[in-house]
Amino acid sequence: MISLGRQRQDASTRLWASVAAAVVGWVAVLAINDRVWDRVVFGLFGLSEGTRWGEAVHFFVFDTTKILLLLAGIIFAVTVLRSFVTLERTRAILGGRRQGVGNVAAAGLGVVTPFCSCSAVPAFIGFVAAGVPLGVTLSFLIASPMVNEVAVVMLLGLFGWRIALLYIGFGLLVAVLAGYLLGRLRLERWVEPFVFETALRGRPVALSSGLAWQERLALGRQEVRTILRKIWPYLLVGIGVGAVVHGWAPEDLFTRLAGSGNPLAVPAAVVLGIPLYSNAAGIMPLVEALSAKGVAMGTVLAFMMSVVALSLPEMILLRRVLKPKLLATFTAVVGTGIVAAGFLFNVVI
Repeated sequence: MISLGRQRQDASTRLWASVAAAVVGWVAVLAINDRVWDRVVFGLFGLSEGTRWGEAVHFFVFDTTKILLLLAGIIFAVTVLRSFVTLERTRAILGGRRQGVGNVAAAGLGVVTPFCSCSAVPAFIGFVAAGVPLGVTLSFLIASPMVNEVAVVMLLGLFGWRIALLYIGFGLLVAVLAGYLLGRLRLERWVEPFVFETALRGRPVALSSGLAWQERLALGRQEVRTILRKIWPYLLVGIGVGAVVHGWAPEDLFTRLAGSGNPLAVPAAVVLGIPLYSNAAGIMPLVEALSAKGVAMGTVLAFMMSVVALSLPEMILLRRVLKPKLLATFTAVVGTGIVAAGFLFNVVI
C-alpha cells in the first residue's frame, strides 16, 4: 500500500512538473517572439523595417506564431475548465428560468460553454426540448460564439484589459437584450414544429466531475490538436489578409471609412461581416490590422461581432429549426444590437 501510494504521488508530481515546464516554455516563447522575428525578417532576410514588404512579412510571421501560441494555450485551458461543465448541467441550470434572469444566466453560460456554428442546431433543439424558454435559448446562442474565452483573451493580449472588458460588457448586453426582446415577442409559432416534438432521449452522460486530472489534461491536448488541424488554413488566410492590409492597404481609405464624417461606418462593417465565415481566432488578425490602420475600435469590433454571431453558414443551419420570419427577426434584432454596441464603443473609446 505504501509503495502504491508513493507511486501515485510520484506520478502526480511528474504530471504537475510537466505542466509547469510547459507553461514556463509557452510564456518564454511568447515573450521573445517579437525580438526573434525582428532579427529574422530585418536581419537574416535583409528586409527593411518600415517598408511595405518588410512590414507585411513581419506581420505575417509574427502574428502566425503569436496567434498559434495563444490559441494552443487558450484552447487547452478552456477545454480543461469546460471538462467540469456538461451540456446536461447547462440545460438543468437554464430550464424553467423566466425572461430577464434567465437571459442573463444564459448569456453568462454562453461565455463559458462556447458552441461553434455547427452545433447551433443541436444545441437549440436540446435546450428548447428541455423546457428552456425560446428567448433564453437565443441569448445563449448569441453569447456563445460572440463572447467566448478565445476572443476575450486574445483581445486582452492584443489591445489591453480595457478593450477586452468593454467587449465582454457590450457583447453580453447585446445577447441579453436581444434574447429578452425576442422572448417577449412570443415567436414560438415561428419555430419549426418538430423542435417542440423532439423528446430528450439517449443514455445519460457521465458527469465530467469524475474525470482524473490526467484525463482532463489529455482532453486539453487532444482539443488543441483537433481545433488547430481544422482551422489552420483559415487562420493563415486571415493572417495573410491582415498582412496585406497592414503592408499595402492605403491608410487613408480605412480612416475615411471609420471617420466621424461617415455615419454609416458601423452599419457597413456589420453588413460586410455577415457573409464571412470565421471564428474569433480566425478574424482576429484582420481585426488587429484594421485597428492598426486607424479604423475606429467600435467599428472593428462591430465587424468582428457580426462575423462570429451572424455568419451566413450559421444562419443557413438555423433555418432548419427557425422559420424564415423568426430567422429574419433574429438577424435584424441582433444586427441592430451590434450596430448600437459599435456606436457606443466608439463614443466610450
